[in-house]
Amino acid sequence: MDSQLVNQLFRQLFRHHPACQSQKHLRHLATATAHNGHRVQQYHRRQQRRPYSSQRRGASSPVGDESQWQQRTKILNQDMTEEYKRAPMVTAAELWGRKQRPRRVKMLLRDFIEDSLYNPNYGYFSKQVTIFTPGEPFDFPNLRDETEFQNVLSQRYVDFEDKLDEVAPSDTRQLWYTPTELFRPYYGEAIARYLVANYKLTTYPYHDLIIYEMGAGRGTLMLNILDYIRDMDPDVYARTQYKVIEISDSLAKVQNSTLMRSAAGRGHLNKVEIINQSIFDWTQPVPSPCFFLAFEVFDNFAHDAIRYDLATETPMQAVVLISESNDFFEFYSPVLDPVAARYFRVRDAATGGRYKVPYPTTKLGKWVSSIRPLRSTMSEPEYIPTRLMQFFDVLSKYFPAHRLLTSDFHSLPDAVPGVNAPIVQTRYQRRPVPVTTPLVHQGYFDIMFPTDFRVSELVYQAITGKLSRVMSHEEFMRSWAYLEETETQSGENPLLKWYKNASVMYTV
Repeated sequence: MDSQLVNQLFRQLFRHHPACQSQKHLRHLATATAHNGHRVQQYHRRQQRRPYSSQRRGASSPVGDESQWQQRTKILNQDMTEEYKRAPMVTAAELWGRKQRPRRVKMLLRDFIEDSLYNPNYGYFSKQVTIFTPGEPFDFPNLRDETEFQNVLSQRYVDFEDKLDEVAPSDTRQLWYTPTELFRPYYGEAIARYLVANYKLTTYPYHDLIIYEMGAGRGTLMLNILDYIRDMDPDVYARTQYKVIEISDSLAKVQNSTLMRSAAGRGHLNKVEIINQSIFDWTQPVPSPCFFLAFEVFDNFAHDAIRYDLATETPMQAVVLISESNDFFEFYSPVLDPVAARYFRVRDAATGGRYKVPYPTTKLGKWVSSIRPLRSTMSEPEYIPTRLMQFFDVLSKYFPAHRLLTSDFHSLPDAVPGVNAPIVQTRYQRRPVPVTTPLVHQGYFDIMFPTDFRVSELVYQAITGKLSRVMSHEEFMRSWAYLEETETQSGENPLLKWYKNASVMYTV
């Protein structure tokens, strides 16, 4: 992978597994390019993503039947053009029912990512993920400062995973937390205040308060919102419906068990419906006004990778070849598929052609690029959010009266090279292990993208015809949270200081 340490870790991780290599082979069918650059970096705690526990533990456990996994190399190894021509083209949808990872096929990068994350038999969210819950809510006013909060959180993390290991030890457990869990119930109550206030300003009392949530995790946000509405506004609660759309079978079961296990949750049973399907398979029109919640969802939407010919600025789309030996090779085709081609058209129209690109656009920049030694003929990749565009299509077609409320990361440190590039990481023995490519062993790595909210908001407006607003996570919480509930004795407020790299977008 990116260092001898990481190689050693994964030789141990897949010691009992059949051979699986991953190699990089960049090719525009006729022109090949190679790039260098290696790094291994840790998470930054108060920003970026669902942070993983960084505590080490020496216990080990057997992990299946795949071994000798390596990250693709940056060195051009072999010409796979003939294999590429012979391999059939497949999609993530066609692989949905497969129990084994595919070989001797090729697919668009967005299909490779979607298959890696969501395949029900080996996908990351189907098999690998455990969401941390800290137990009792943190008593912030009785904590000295943010440092004490971090210490208490770290200890609860260790205790939580120790209990999991008592039942089923695992070196490869993917454990992460969300702001909903960290700041329970205060985070959910802030969302509930927003929902109730805007419901009363718009459709109350003529319509029910209908809430759809996609990617609900453990169901904590759902419970916090319903608890708050029931306790603070019984009249609105009487007209509330809460519907969860969950692609993961395992998380849908967790959400059901959360409701059944909690006394408060049992009181909400007649309010809640859990719909176990992908939002992209949605076919039922919802004409009624509704709120649509999507928190930390956009970051795991599949993206396409695009490189540009530096001489002509022609875009070329990434296609992944998976060989018989499960090596990964990346090809670039100048023929864009209809989804990527449409994204370019929509983005260009929505932004007036003003967006970041991975190549110089000025005469001076082009001249400087042309005189660089060992220069490539292709740009760094740009990762375009084609799945996000399709999500907006679903909202526009099937939820015409929706009001969207979403929060996600507008920037992520330690991303792989490229524009709008993802973080790709796994976790081994309670330590994060970052890599420098999204072409990784399917199901073992989180692939997480930042959201360019300036462009995404304009694309959302162009597709749905709705007006929207973007603000920082801190600004939204200052508007809707009771800040004294999450303020420490020093005056520091983790609800405001954490997630500095997150933004909120909502329909107005």
